[in-house]
Amino acid sequence: MAHPAEPLPPEPSAPLSSVPEDVTPRFRFLPAVGTWKYHLLLASVAILFLGPLGGVAASYMNFSLGFFVASQVLSGILGSVVTYGYGAEGKHGANYMQTMAASVASLCAMSVLIQSMVWLGMPQPPAWQLMLFVGCVGMFGVGVGMLYTPLLVDRLQLDYPSGYAVANILRALTDKRLLKASIAKLGGGTGLGILAAWLTEKAASIAALSVSSSTVGAGMVVGSRITVPAMLMGLIGYALTPYLQGIGWLGPNDPYRKIGFLVSLAMICGAALVDLALLAVQAVDRIRGRAQAPADTEPAWKKVNVPRLIAWVVGWGAAVVVVATQVLHQPAGFILFGLALSLLFVLINGIAYGISDNNPISSAFVMSVLLMSLLGLKDPLVGLMASSILLISTSVGCDMQQDRSTGWRLGTNRVVQFRYQVLGIFMGAVLCVVLARVFMGAYPVLSVNQLDHPDVKVAQWSSAMTYKFVGAIRDLGTLSAHKVTALLVGLGIGFTLEVIRKGVRRNPAYLRFVQGSRTGFGVGWAMDSLVLASPYAYAFGGFIALPAALWFGVGGVLTSVFNTVSKRFKREPAPGEAVLPEDMSTMSLVGGGLIAGESLFYLFVGLAGLVSLLG
Repeated sequence: MAHPAEPLPPEPSAPLSSVPEDVTPRFRFLPAVGTWKYHLLLASVAILFLGPLGGVAASYMNFSLGFFVASQVLSGILGSVVTYGYGAEGKHGANYMQTMAASVASLCAMSVLIQSMVWLGMPQPPAWQLMLFVGCVGMFGVGVGMLYTPLLVDRLQLDYPSGYAVANILRALTDKRLLKASIAKLGGGTGLGILAAWLTEKAASIAALSVSSSTVGAGMVVGSRITVPAMLMGLIGYALTPYLQGIGWLGPNDPYRKIGFLVSLAMICGAALVDLALLAVQAVDRIRGRAQAPADTEPAWKKVNVPRLIAWVVGWGAAVVVVATQVLHQPAGFILFGLALSLLFVLINGIAYGISDNNPISSAFVMSVLLMSLLGLKDPLVGLMASSILLISTSVGCDMQQDRSTGWRLGTNRVVQFRYQVLGIFMGAVLCVVLARVFMGAYPVLSVNQLDHPDVKVAQWSSAMTYKFVGAIRDLGTLSAHKVTALLVGLGIGFTLEVIRKGVRRNPAYLRFVQGSRTGFGVGWAMDSLVLASPYAYAFGGFIALPAALWFGVGGVLTSVFNTVSKRFKREPAPGEAVLPEDMSTMSLVGGGLIAGESLFYLFVGLAGLVSLLG
């Protein structure tokens, strides 16, 4: 989010994705930029190598750990190797490849939905039917994600920490000038991330601290005005836990986030209502004044045909309904309800993802189940199919937004990037079903319902996400009053807080004060971080465990302290010295490196584990 004292990086002012005619590859065997051979090369590497690589790792991690690491970082690094011969322009080609590969991985991670069907004893539809359903929902999801890009990426200018990290990596690895100036910071952060992840795996004392280098790195990227409220929310929840346990909202051993995620989701909804209302007013004013407005100056790389995009969303939404009702024989009402919820939660989860690097897809799934319970649904199969629409849409839709945030920093053509993502959806829909069948066929323990058989030894196959999904589906028709109360409380807090924030932050006298002195800066920081913090930032503290919220806060505080101290020792660059762009700051590079290091470590761990098991 934008803050008076922490300006966002300047938006690319020129269509950077437009390739100059005199750009030629460094190596003769490389096809010219923009030709069909060029795109064939990128698409082939991404869909045949990078996508399956990330997809296998994501599926393995979801089955074994219950979470998965997105493959943007790994795909960006490997993609940069392929496009290095194109020089600085290679960042766009690498971005196209990581976009496609990330789509494949996002859908492959959804193989746990098929595992959930097995746990619940549901009949398995033929593979082609599941592929068709997953593919249609994926196409719908990427369209919705693209619709919200102008709001979340261009208007609100959310950071999307992992997308930020990928943009810096692509720029550094494909531009010799930037590589020389940033390699120590980016490489040092990556090394620290790998080392921290390795120590966490090997040393019990460090693992007990629940430290995550990617969480710290994300905090370093977004800053303390986002991380301190999240940390504060976690501490408040921790303090309230005994009280909530006493009144029956939580069980004797339940953590705050078991109810806190409902409050947090509702807080985001309340704040989003305010922002959307203001944007609607601004849109009306813009339409009224369009006749007097100057000619459209939007850069070419950013332009999207909105009517076609709306037609895409409507068309694939209709395809989802047809496949669900005519092929899978589900009732149309709740399928339409799942599509409607997707329109809301791709926005809500996108905001959470953009601020904190956390996409609460499982929380959105549980929320959809609760809402369908409120409507009287009791059929678990219908609940799973309708909720899976929301789950898949939020996964690929928010991934779309993160990729677009990377493209925003690079100036990558959005239409071309969208096409690459669509190709990734095709491959991901197939691999999702194939990998689910392969894993459960090779390891029968994955088919054992751990809720009914807690005594079964599952070794490394904890399937925590499946555990949560199946538990939520079993609660259909039993929505408790305190959960409704939690939703209403969060909605009221988010709406009220955002209204007050908008009023205060638009006051000219207040803005002059916080921008005019050190004292004003301190007051502004306290208001933005403690007193009137963003509901979006507060909400993150309800999604995650307290240790993660604390480490997230530590990262943001480190950035603020470093920036404050470094201003006193800032020097002018020497003649001829490479100057990094404003958004490639020291802390963003180190923080992005930490995210990259942990991502690389767990991706390779997942692949190594799979290879050893198959061997």
